[in-house]
Amino acid sequence: MEERRTKIVATLGPASNDEAVLEEMILAGMNVARLNFSHGTHQDHEVTFNKIRRISQRLGKPVAIMQDLQGVKIRTGDIQPVQLTPGDQIILTTTSPSPSGQIPVDYHDLHTHVRAGGTILIDDGKMEFRITSVEGKQIACEVIIGGLLKPHKGINLPGTRLDIPGFTDKDAHDLAFGLRLGVDAVAVSFVSKAEDIARVRQAIKKSTPHEDSPIIIAKMERPEAVENLDEIIQISDGVMVARGDLGVEMNPEDVPIVQKQIIEKANQNQKIVITATQMLESMIHTPRPTRAEATDVANAIFDGTDAVMLSGETAVGDYPVKTIQMMNAIICQSEDHLKQWGRWQGTRSDQYYDDAVAMTGAARELAHDLNVAAVVVFTQSGRTARFMSKAMPRVPIIGFTPNESTLYRMAFYWGVHANKIPVVTSIEEMLSYVDSAMIAASPIKDGQQVVVISGFPVGSNRLPNLALLHTLGHKP
Repeated sequence: MEERRTKIVATLGPASNDEAVLEEMILAGMNVARLNFSHGTHQDHEVTFNKIRRISQRLGKPVAIMQDLQGVKIRTGDIQPVQLTPGDQIILTTTSPSPSGQIPVDYHDLHTHVRAGGTILIDDGKMEFRITSVEGKQIACEVIIGGLLKPHKGINLPGTRLDIPGFTDKDAHDLAFGLRLGVDAVAVSFVSKAEDIARVRQAIKKSTPHEDSPIIIAKMERPEAVENLDEIIQISDGVMVARGDLGVEMNPEDVPIVQKQIIEKANQNQKIVITATQMLESMIHTPRPTRAEATDVANAIFDGTDAVMLSGETAVGDYPVKTIQMMNAIICQSEDHLKQWGRWQGTRSDQYYDDAVAMTGAARELAHDLNVAAVVVFTQSGRTARFMSKAMPRVPIIGFTPNESTLYRMAFYWGVHANKIPVVTSIEEMLSYVDSAMIAASPIKDGQQVVVISGFPVGSNRLPNLALLHTLGHKP
């Protein structure tokens, strides 16, 4: 049983689509594979999906698959790369087809939202343009900060609010495809308000009314999303601190504070939180990260994130496996000091309370008071395992479930090691699985005690109402 508790999400791409590389990534510690639907074809993603499932099952390591929808990101169109220098005059256009010499933009109403004197940032803020005039669908700009302008690069308009639907036709088409594949999670891009998540949830229910729904992760990329954080967290299963676009849409110096606010709010509400973007960015082309990047990862761990995410590092980088190994090492070292430096210690919040939270909190205290070896959770939907994760016991959390969808869902939960078992109907049968699975796969030995929490009657789909101390190898 692995010691690391914070989960690793890795984006897949050209650098990591080979089956041998994917196997190495899983063995190195990838818990969640991210399929970025801003790139690639449905056929590409289906091939990758099947590879992950096949390797994961062969290795006996449940790796969840997260579909990341493109959302309403404004991008440059199909152009030949062009080198721009400060002082150059260019024209962005929303016409289709675009006139020769002008740079097409894929959002056809952009010209109605911008004004002379405004700022346009491209490619995560690497290039900056000042708008000099807007005439019809032509946006004339002066280059302030130049660079190599490439096709399909993101465009940001700091200070400008765009009234664009948060769930596009492309997203709906991609989502239906992802649901047919059986993705375990859906990340929704450029969320502004709770209604954006509600539309995705409705689309999922319409497509798969009788199946377990994937979890929904709201990506926090806009200042509007931060302003509506409480409502978005309530309707989502989790949130992602997407610091790339946040750092372009708002002042970079504000992003560390916003990160802490989002993580704390998610933990208080018992929701998943993923910290993402540029965590080990330098490892795209170098075999070691900067010291600042290592510190950044550690601080996300200390803030209380459930997972950290790699993007270009594993999608297009030169060292996808080594990057995961490095992330694993930084996490493990940081977790050794969580008691001293961690902001979130698993204390129950008055803002979120129900019987399952009370039960998992009691199990945490029982585990600490009696110095038991682990907390074992039997769960149908994964809800109790998530609450146990948020309690942050100092011992491993072992999740048992008969549901395959729940097995993969638990790959997102901090500290939870997931196992699939048949349906159990008695305490004796339940404890038999605890003994055989834990002694076979972990350093926990006969004679050590564990705390077991479950619903009773055993096998019923109900909130946990049973907690017991069990000595491994001893019949009840």
